Amino acid sequence: MSLAELGRAVGRGELSAADLVQSALSRIAERDGGLNAVVALRDTEARAEAEALDTYVRGGGMAGLLAGVPFLVKDTQDVAGMRTTHGSLLFADAPAAASDDVVVGRLRAAGAIVIGKTNTPEFAIEGFTDNLLFGATRNPWNPALSSGGSSGGSAAALAAGMVPLATATDGGGSSRIPAALCGLVGYKPTNGVVGRSRAPEWIDFQTDGFMATRTEDLRGQLQIAAGPAPGDRTAFPGVLPPGRLPARMIVAERTDELGALPAAVARAFADAVEKLAALLGLRPEWRSPGSFFGSGSPDRDWFTIASAEHAAALDRALGDGSAPALHRSTAQFLADGRGVGLSAYVHARRRTFDYAREMDLLLRDDGVLVTPTLAVAGFFPDGGMSGSAEPGLLGPEVYSTAVQNVTGLPAISVPAGILDNGLPFGLQITAPRYADRALLDTAELWERHYPWPSPAGFSPFQP
Repeated sequence: MSLAELGRAVGRGELSAADLVQSALSRIAERDGGLNAVVALRDTEARAEAEALDTYVRGGGMAGLLAGVPFLVKDTQDVAGMRTTHGSLLFADAPAAASDDVVVGRLRAAGAIVIGKTNTPEFAIEGFTDNLLFGATRNPWNPALSSGGSSGGSAAALAAGMVPLATATDGGGSSRIPAALCGLVGYKPTNGVVGRSRAPEWIDFQTDGFMATRTEDLRGQLQIAAGPAPGDRTAFPGVLPPGRLPARMIVAERTDELGALPAAVARAFADAVEKLAALLGLRPEWRSPGSFFGSGSPDRDWFTIASAEHAAALDRALGDGSAPALHRSTAQFLADGRGVGLSAYVHARRRTFDYAREMDLLLRDDGVLVTPTLAVAGFFPDGGMSGSAEPGLLGPEVYSTAVQNVTGLPAISVPAGILDNGLPFGLQITAPRYADRALLDTAELWERHYPWPSPAGFSPFQP
């Protein structure tokens, strides 16, 4: 059942919210032991909220769109009454949050019930999910490998059928990377479509993202989550235009000269491109990696800007250096950020305008850019890669997801086959600014013709 169908069934009294919550809690207890996706539960509160909702419905009350739907929240997002650890020893004893983050609050207002928190790399910095507080999260498709990041805990929980809904964010691919690795559809909206309640660590790059086992559920989440928030001057105040399938299809293995794709990834990508082109009735316009940006590298500038902004944001929390230990990739990322000079930072920020203009001119209002979501077949739970000397901070050569955050464009990753290591391959489609509904239409068309297995060897979440 879709999220909307679950909500309608609870609202009509055909399903019990209490049973849905109990089912999710039972599935977490049964399935999370080898995955480490869930790091905190609010089982008593969730049960009480579900029972109160069932009583309200029996009394004739009108329930919300997601009435009774149990969901997990990424542990970088606030839930009133729960601590937000950011996957860090620095915040292991953080006080309980006083209020919900914007999307969490909007989902709860629609009737959904928070049952717990999911794991994240420390401060959502990495594309793999590991930290010193809770440890690594593993991939349900192949537990020897990573579920991705930084929304890796949410992705693993969804892929294992623990819950029907789990939240995500996206500052450099954090909804699309784990979706690709876990066989989900992962969506980053146009920056500003979902308002932000506070300035994020990566000021221009971060937005809430969404993941699901079906495109229909992304539509439902966007309907509830979209809209301005007080204080966010970048928020989009209008209504997104109706969808229209693309008339042009630009294709590239990469958008930057960061090396060739591994053979297995290149084969999966070529096969998916051929299928998508036939489905849309378009001729792929292949581009070389070096033909996109004349003024610099969005991937490298992402690291310059994000690391500098994150280091500045954490200076007070890190204090005099006596704070608890940081994960090795966090320490490296922040050290790199402290080494960015003012001139380098400002010039990198100025170049983001060039990158956005070049992408806007390339896509116009009728094109899409098609790339792999990841430029590798996967990596280990601690961030190590086959042949690498040691785990640590994964560089820009691993991902194809930063350009969309730097330029603010909407992008989606859809499952498009299985690689030799047992992990799904993710195909990324990037659309023009505010063409989010057209992007979802394209993903839904792909899903109808090339449905993906979900979840990964587990029974799907059902009441």
